[in-house]
Amino acid sequence: MHKLFITILVFSFLFASCKKESKGIKLRFIDEYILQDSLHFKNTLVGGLSGVDYDGDHFYFVVDDSNTPRVLKSNIKFVNDTIQGITFKDVITIKDSSEFFMETILDLESVIYNADKQEFHLVSEGFIKGNKSPSIFTISSKGKYVNTYTIPSYFKTEAKHNASFESSTRNIENTGIWVAMESVLKSDGEEPGFSKTNSPVRITLFDNKTRLPIKQFVYQLDQFTKSKKGNINVNGVTAILEYKKNEFIVVERAYQSGYGSYGNTVKLYKVVINDITTNTLQKPKLKDLELIFAKKELLLNFESIRPFLTKGIIDNIEGITFGPLLSNGNKSLLLVSDDNFKKYDPQINQFILLEIID
Repeated sequence: MHKLFITILVFSFLFASCKKESKGIKLRFIDEYILQDSLHFKNTLVGGLSGVDYDGDHFYFVVDDSNTPRVLKSNIKFVNDTIQGITFKDVITIKDSSEFFMETILDLESVIYNADKQEFHLVSEGFIKGNKSPSIFTISSKGKYVNTYTIPSYFKTEAKHNASFESSTRNIENTGIWVAMESVLKSDGEEPGFSKTNSPVRITLFDNKTRLPIKQFVYQLDQFTKSKKGNINVNGVTAILEYKKNEFIVVERAYQSGYGSYGNTVKLYKVVINDITTNTLQKPKLKDLELIFAKKELLLNFESIRPFLTKGIIDNIEGITFGPLLSNGNKSLLLVSDDNFKKYDPQINQFILLEIID
């Protein structure tokens, strides 16, 4: 099917059926690209792509592999606003004997590249079951430790296993980074369910100079929309991107077992904060508090583009970044899935290209 016809169909579907659709920016599906299966580069398996950043020349993917934590540097070839191929250029492996790395387990989930200093800001979930806290830290372009950020104590004591720090984005001023939890702290609310729940996710701004938290807001997770078939039903924030001051695109992904390769539900939301949004940074517990949440509006439900994806699969989308400008001058978005190295179900390294219409 011709790409132009696909995008017109998707845009028309969204316009007609999405009652909560944002009146500001709109997103349009352009292309999908599936990376070759079992691809190796410099003696490492390409997979577990949990976060992505773009510096205008290269794309950087963080690999969720606690045994060999690393960042992949790559080039993506775009022709006529479609992805024609991905070429990997380098592997930046974290090899450092500093005390920080000796005391933690790296479950890397997000990456921001600082081109001025040639450094990477990385986010790790840690290993809560093993009393290894989540962390935010910086490495050099050679994989050496530079520094770490100070996180509030409640992230260390109240986070749940495999549901802590998950995503990050540089702020518009490029003076700090926003870091989002995947799910709810134990002292803040309940896990999303099949009816309305209070499931607040903290998103925190850290200053790059002091490496201290300076601001925080909360985002309310959706309830499940598909019926229960298996024992695993989880929902959380897997990626964020600040595209205007105090305006974000948030990736919310639910996974439900029992659906095989079709267990993911992915939605992109426009999220806005303002002066009345509650700053929760100094609030160690959110249960029973009256809060003004960030405002969220649906931009894209991936169910609307499922017919145009490989075998109708919506994979485990965990990364988002701006891509190159399109031929019409509009910005693009690149999203990437984490295939979990195919530990659980057959999964794919899926790249999705969208257009921002603003």
